[in-house]
Amino acid sequence: MQGASTGIVYGGLKYQARCIADVRADPDHTSFLAGTLSLKEENEVHLIRLSPSGNELLCEGLFYHQNEIWDLKSCPYDSRILSTVYTSGETYGASVWKIPEISSQSNSPQLDQLVSLDDHTAKIKSVLWWPLGKHDKLVTIDERNIFVWSIDSSNKIAKVISQESVGMLHNLSGGAWDPHDRNAVAAICDSSLQCWDLRTMKNANAIEHAHIRDVDYNPKKQHILATAEDEFGIRLWDLRMPKIPLKELPGHSHWTWAVRHNPEYDGLILSAGTDSTVNLWQVSVGSEDPAIDSPRDKRSRQIDPLLNSYTDYEDSIYGIAWSSQDPSVFASLSYDGRVVVESVKPYIQRK
Repeated sequence: MQGASTGIVYGGLKYQARCIADVRADPDHTSFLAGTLSLKEENEVHLIRLSPSGNELLCEGLFYHQNEIWDLKSCPYDSRILSTVYTSGETYGASVWKIPEISSQSNSPQLDQLVSLDDHTAKIKSVLWWPLGKHDKLVTIDERNIFVWSIDSSNKIAKVISQESVGMLHNLSGGAWDPHDRNAVAAICDSSLQCWDLRTMKNANAIEHAHIRDVDYNPKKQHILATAEDEFGIRLWDLRMPKIPLKELPGHSHWTWAVRHNPEYDGLILSAGTDSTVNLWQVSVGSEDPAIDSPRDKRSRQIDPLLNSYTDYEDSIYGIAWSSQDPSVFASLSYDGRVVVESVKPYIQRK
């Protein structure tokens, strides 16, 4: 199903980009951060805010970031703090930054580097914040290791408190932190998804034989997560039964790159791909009893409907983010720097 274009377009990004994040800690506005990926120019982080009228996207701040941004996250408990993973030539790094006070004298100030997460020797891929609020730990993932850091932003101190390697035979590419369990992280590893216990730094569970590009926990139902996969599109899993998926959705006509559960409306899922499309899905799964929605009767059920496809793009879409402040709104970012904000209210009302 394809609907007419109703999105609000932000035209401020001058360079190519892959990363967009919801500013969860801003209680008063629907805000997003977007970071650029220019090889030759000084890159930028844009603070984008939906206007009070809801019909315009405003640039509330533009901040210089020297290197190409490959991962960007907003701190869930402080709206002025963010993290980036970046590259300079062949060197990858990661830092936690603070947005400076915005003044009329400086239209594009530098971000204030609070800490550099520089103990990695392999190529760093992702920084993870525990998604639901105040926590003094960060998780970083590089190609070979998972690190847990103790962060003191006020004193600009970051210390590694635990680290574990997956070995030379495996490559990590990203992950997600379980909102229901501060000690559980899912890490994307070659042809599997590994679930790690941060207390023991051991692999506690795994979904095997899955070539995964992205993973996202269901914030409303424990044990449930979604994966974006090369071969199978989108699959939903119950981690208590990791051998067979609960649901399968067809995904995208090219690579399915990103998947996100809605933070409030259980069953609403976004996916984005390199086919220049964002898909909105309605999916229902049980979580209290593993027998509910058992995969054994999967053949007798119809695949849940695709509610809408958003196709107002000319390039691959690598970044999608729901708004925490208004969960009926999401932002998407295509590689050419096009940010579009859409409302899914018609599909919520239809439920």
